[in-house]
Amino acid sequence: MKVTIDPGSGFCFGVKRAIEHAESILKDQEQLYCLGDIVHNKAEMNRLRERGLVSIDHEAVKNLKEKHLLFRAHGEPPASYRLTKGNNISLTDATCPIVSRLQDKITKAFEKIKENNGQLVIFGNPDHPETIGLQGQTGGMAIIINDPGRLDKIDPARPVELFSQTTKSTEGFLQLEKNIRKLMSEHFPEMELPLKVHNTICGQISRRTPGIGKFAASHEVIIFVGGVDSSNAKVLFQKCKESNPNSWFISTPEELKAEWFRNAGSAGVCGATSTPQWLMEKVSEKIMKLTEGKN
Repeated sequence: MKVTIDPGSGFCFGVKRAIEHAESILKDQEQLYCLGDIVHNKAEMNRLRERGLVSIDHEAVKNLKEKHLLFRAHGEPPASYRLTKGNNISLTDATCPIVSRLQDKITKAFEKIKENNGQLVIFGNPDHPETIGLQGQTGGMAIIINDPGRLDKIDPARPVELFSQTTKSTEGFLQLEKNIRKLMSEHFPEMELPLKVHNTICGQISRRTPGIGKFAASHEVIIFVGGVDSSNAKVLFQKCKESNPNSWFISTPEELKAEWFRNAGSAGVCGATSTPQWLMEKVSEKIMKLTEGKN
């Protein structure tokens, strides 16, 4: 059995940077608090917990005193920064620079669009921490759309400015833009639509989608390694499935099944932006053991 790990998979720049911040701090400290899980991957979180990382929620931050707190790559709303004031909290802000710039863009766009009674729309998962942080830049006034086909919250007679969570699919974003244009054209048939579009999907993320599709098509079996709570993992695994129906989603090597590789000569291992390289390597090793002497 020939097993290949996708060279384009694994931590994105923002996640890698946040974890490096955490590891650097934990070299000198026994404990570091993080607001939420630093990455949507249980195996990586368990590794970091063993080193002293403690995940806490917003309520717990209120009672945190004289501790070191890390903001993860997803970014936080302004309210989270206010929670750190007082109590002598040392804050390390590991928000991905791409997300930070997007937050700034949304803040400025929202202030401007309010002047003409416009609507700021974000293509994103309303429960995802990045989207919650983006929504916070508008004081909770942005319209969050997760399904490109659901436009019931948009008033087609008012101007729209469209943004996206950085980890959403490009196809979904383009479909949402198309649907909004169609909806608004009925109200503005003879003039340019008052629609301003910002494709703010991370370039590193968007390039992975076609890349992982090619990788999946080049192997007989695909093992996708990702966290069940990862938005990016769902998008990339769907692309794998489209390119290779013989694709399987797992979170740990223990989930592998020998029958998946029956009569196969090659297997590809890939993952999300939240999937650590060491975990994909463990999965690769497990596949080799499962298929030893069988192909």
